[in-house]
Amino acid sequence: MDTKEPRVGVGVYIFRNGKVLLGKRLKKDGNGMWHPPGGILEFGEPIIEGAKREAAEECGLSVKNLKLIGTTEEINEPPGTHFITLHLMGESDEGDPQVLEPDKCEGWDWYEWDKLPTPLFWPVENLIKSGFNPNNV
Repeated sequence: MDTKEPRVGVGVYIFRNGKVLLGKRLKKDGNGMWHPPGGILEFGEPIIEGAKREAAEECGLSVKNLKLIGTTEEINEPPGTHFITLHLMGESDEGDPQVLEPDKCEGWDWYEWDKLPTPLFWPVENLIKSGFNPNNV
């Protein structure tokens, strides 16, 4: 990352039939870790629209009923990144997730919240540490 300013990211926890969609990262930051669709919020982009855009770009799913479920902060030295992550939860009831960014994600699959794969990407770990559990929402 070439900036020394915090960036705002969105993580989109897409649920279907009681399971959440996660993919295995192929990026240098968090390589091999499991994460939901998400990415950087663009300048002037409303949070909900950014979350919908990221889900469509990364896995091809349309998401509805999005709501903010938490905010975390990740300062990682190295690789020298500082993110404020907005976590959103929504639903998708049709279509199969696709790997639309094969250089960033190995594949997508659905997991029960109580049986998530490991290791989890730092923002996901931080959301869980904050006490979030979709079964209590």
